[in-house]
Amino acid sequence: MGAKKIGVLTGGGDCPGLNAVIRGIVRKGVQEYGYGFVGFRDGWRGPLEGDTVQLDIPAVRGILPRGGTILGSSRTNPFKVENGIRRIKENLAKHEVDSLIAIGGEDTLGVAARLTDEYGVPVVGVPKTIDNDLSATDYTFGFDTAVGIATEAIDRLHTTAESHMRVLVVEVMGRHAGWIALHSGLAGGANVILIPEQRFDVDQVCAWVTSRFKASYAPIVVVAEGAMPKDGEMVLKDGTQDSFGHVRLSGVGEWLAKEIEGRTGKEARTTVLGHVQRGGTPSAFDRWLATRFGLHAIEAVRDGDFGKMVALQGTDIVRVPIADATSKLKTVDPKLYAEVGVFFG
Repeated sequence: MGAKKIGVLTGGGDCPGLNAVIRGIVRKGVQEYGYGFVGFRDGWRGPLEGDTVQLDIPAVRGILPRGGTILGSSRTNPFKVENGIRRIKENLAKHEVDSLIAIGGEDTLGVAARLTDEYGVPVVGVPKTIDNDLSATDYTFGFDTAVGIATEAIDRLHTTAESHMRVLVVEVMGRHAGWIALHSGLAGGANVILIPEQRFDVDQVCAWVTSRFKASYAPIVVVAEGAMPKDGEMVLKDGTQDSFGHVRLSGVGEWLAKEIEGRTGKEARTTVLGHVQRGGTPSAFDRWLATRFGLHAIEAVRDGDFGKMVALQGTDIVRVPIADATSKLKTVDPKLYAEVGVFFG
């Protein structure tokens, strides 16, 4: 028999579709297996401090189309907290929790993998990130919504760029992986797409911008927040780091707009989409994927298949070791980036 009482947490940056996962887990767990559930608040902070919320079928009614997470989220790293793992084990025992389902990205799932492999805490993982940069899964939920939001913004910016015949630089999320920039840039008809995986040449960007003006069109430049020039470093908002060692990014768009304006003489403006990409109601695809992830996560718990993450491969939901998903990031293949180069300039 599997676990009788299961803890659920959502960690890292919030993401459209988190509530759909929670709903899928609870509905199937209660209705088909008779399990009880405990919701831990704010990612790993919940089990660290024993901060729980009731999680039953009434609690998950109506949450399918809601963005964010009813459980709250944080970037808490229990390995950076004194006696963190011992405190988690004590609180799980106190609340009679047999196992955990951790919904998160590389950081949250990295903690989950260590808890299972090194400390024997039974955890099942669910991949969540708008960046789509987790290995072992074709897509993470939240990504499709973020791309849709960014694409709509690019569509709107085309008209104002044309009206003023100015360059519009759109900065989208993507610390180490350019999936959002690539997909939204292509879908939105951007003239330049810059991603973290390939350093860019500012002179080449300016040449593409100039050629676009020669065709009597105003260029749109889409840049991922982690993109870097060939002869420079990553642009940081400030020097602060979170508990997983990540610095705050933002500013490459503003920096690039100034460079373009200075080198081409053309007026340039920046739009930073920022957290807009993470907010609001999830797309139909993300609701579908997140719900399926939830249903398969509770099946993994029933089977006692811990240390695994549910993943989308093709149209199938499969289980893979959490370590496979977190050991290295899934980044944009240079061949894929080269494909869209025909639209630059």
